[in-house]
Amino acid sequence: MTRLPGYRVWALPGIPEVRPGDDLAKLIAAAATADGPPGLADGDVLLVTSKIVSKAEGRVVRATDREAAIDRETVRVVARRGTLRIVENRQGLVMAAAGVDASNTPHGTVLLLPEDPDASARALRAGLRAALGVDVGVVISDTFGRPWRNGLTDVAIGAAGVRVLDDLRGGTDAYGNPLSATVVATADELAAAGDLVKGKAAGLPVAVVRGLGHVVEAAGDGAGARAMVRGAADDMFRLGTSEAVREAVTLRRTVRAFTGEPVDPGAVRRAVAAALTAPAPHHTTPWRFVLLESAESRTRLLDTMRDAWIADLRADGKSEESVAKRVRRGDVLRQAPYLAVPCLVTDGAHTYPDARRNAAEREMFVVAHGAGIQNFLVALAGERLGSAWISSTMFCRDAVRDVLGLPGDWEPMGAVAIGHAAEAPKERPPRPADDFVVVR
Repeated sequence: MTRLPGYRVWALPGIPEVRPGDDLAKLIAAAATADGPPGLADGDVLLVTSKIVSKAEGRVVRATDREAAIDRETVRVVARRGTLRIVENRQGLVMAAAGVDASNTPHGTVLLLPEDPDASARALRAGLRAALGVDVGVVISDTFGRPWRNGLTDVAIGAAGVRVLDDLRGGTDAYGNPLSATVVATADELAAAGDLVKGKAAGLPVAVVRGLGHVVEAAGDGAGARAMVRGAADDMFRLGTSEAVREAVTLRRTVRAFTGEPVDPGAVRRAVAAALTAPAPHHTTPWRFVLLESAESRTRLLDTMRDAWIADLRADGKSEESVAKRVRRGDVLRQAPYLAVPCLVTDGAHTYPDARRNAAEREMFVVAHGAGIQNFLVALAGERLGSAWISSTMFCRDAVRDVLGLPGDWEPMGAVAIGHAAEAPKERPPRPADDFVVVR
């Protein structure tokens, strides 16, 4: 009978609790030569969970230092949602929290990834060769989430003696079609196969694959898993394509009903930082943001604005019914769990001897301030926060300055209600750009 392609994979029992300074190659060699499981043979691939490598290498820090550890391991923040950060770490891996993990480690500690996973894999391979006289491939794996896919899987973060990528380009498929883009992530497939039999909660951090000797390098340690990291020049989604930028802008929708879920003040401050990147005249920074984080401060401001609005409407001769109806339009600000009042400060504005140029100078600052507010609102949407810009403070600036204790040259330019949307905004039909464009 023709032998069908196949392989075996099994977990290697008998690995004790690993501690800093342990010789991991000797621990694995002892488990591999114990009675029960098959021993290691040339051409096998050893799949090792990064956690035990980190423990052996002393990559353990106190849990209270986790955020600082993430900061140290981070090269670039790719995405952020609440307290979760997806980052590129110092090994070039894009993953949650830079791989700093609180699982499978003693209470009160967290684990960092190995300093150099490829070097760790090479050391393990050499140690097993010295201890057992076998030539095996080694893959060090960690658990990843993946863009556009639910669920987690193990991937290779370090490798030695394994062909990590199998480049099939230049060949043909079964129908004779040329293969022009097929590069198989062999090391990741091996890591995922091992994860099916290893037990994160069962103390089985090592697995063995047999029957795939063709993926083991005949000479040398190979390129290592670092070769699997896509470089910046080839990463279509590294900083966001133009499609992603447009999506970010369209996420900004006026939200008029909020849940009671609290707002992360850090998210608002990141949005302020984005606002400050808007263009402004004369290299000035004409934006100030008053953040009303307490219910007391919000109520005090809104009561003052309501009283000023009522006085204006009564002076206009509006009926009490009309006054009440109009004042209810401000309920969106009262319902929001967080308010921000952007203020215009024209420090650095030029003064001219005529009214025409002075008016234009002010308009420059007003336009710049609008760009900052738009940046602010778009950044809030990127933080998954809803917002509504309401112009009310512009109609009672003196009262707003007084109740908030603001300098006389700060001009409140509306108020922004911020919170988590109670429901998704209704679909907004696209507006054809040609309807708003004049070409000369």
